[in-house]
Amino acid sequence: MITVNGEAKINLTLDILGKRPDGYHEVSMVMQSVSLHDTLQLERIPEGIELSIDVPWLEADETNLAYRAAAKILAYGRVSGGVRIQLQKRIPMAAGLAGGSADAAAVLRGVNELYGLNLSLDELCSLAAQLGSDIPFCLCGGTMLATGRGEVLKRLPPVPAFWVVLAKPPISVSTAWAYQHYDAEGAERHPDNEAMCRAIAAGSREELAPLLCNVLESVTIKQYPVIAAYKEKMLQQGAMVSMMSGSGPTVFGLLGTKAAAERLAAVLREQTDADVFVCHTTQED
Repeated sequence: MITVNGEAKINLTLDILGKRPDGYHEVSMVMQSVSLHDTLQLERIPEGIELSIDVPWLEADETNLAYRAAAKILAYGRVSGGVRIQLQKRIPMAAGLAGGSADAAAVLRGVNELYGLNLSLDELCSLAAQLGSDIPFCLCGGTMLATGRGEVLKRLPPVPAFWVVLAKPPISVSTAWAYQHYDAEGAERHPDNEAMCRAIAAGSREELAPLLCNVLESVTIKQYPVIAAYKEKMLQQGAMVSMMSGSGPTVFGLLGTKAAAERLAAVLREQTDADVFVCHTTQED
């Protein structure tokens, strides 16, 4: 049996450049992995895929990304055996944190190790891109510029270390819904990804913070004003910057110290009905 983690991600920027011929949106975004993670235990079985999840209402069949990732790599590697997967969820679902993608990435890494397939990271990323746009990033982790539909990755220098407070309101947002309702003219501003990459390379928190920008806020906040309220509360309580991650509804704040992050989290737990997590930025293994 082996144990692998699947880390959540936040978006430091998210821009939509237009609709692609394949129906997906062309994006340009800076993504960052954080220490909040799901844990997966994998073991060999004679055949098939057995998935169990500690969230009873979450589907554990071929509609689940972790299950589909196992099927994909077992077939690709021409593996004669199967895999049993026990999934412990911590990353909230439909939250803009890539929880399902993180699990799928962990399964790809785990089965590769479990069966000694020795697939390269490029091979794993190719399989990942067939399953979902965020999964290649979740395989690689760290700080990356993602383009295409999110699967074309460029490694960036490590972002300056931050403590991160995540607050997910008791609502769920479909990524497909957010992209379908996005109107480029409705976004007040668009990210300057070149400036963001320069700020990251300079290792400057002060330069980086004002460059955070997510065009999907214009869609999701309109539908769920609580997101704007969370952002404002985080800023009032000392966050350097606060923004919605991905298609939402999770809001994150970046802070310089663990103590400051814990203080902010305590206020949010007391004054809101959000699920609140304290974590930190991470870099690739």
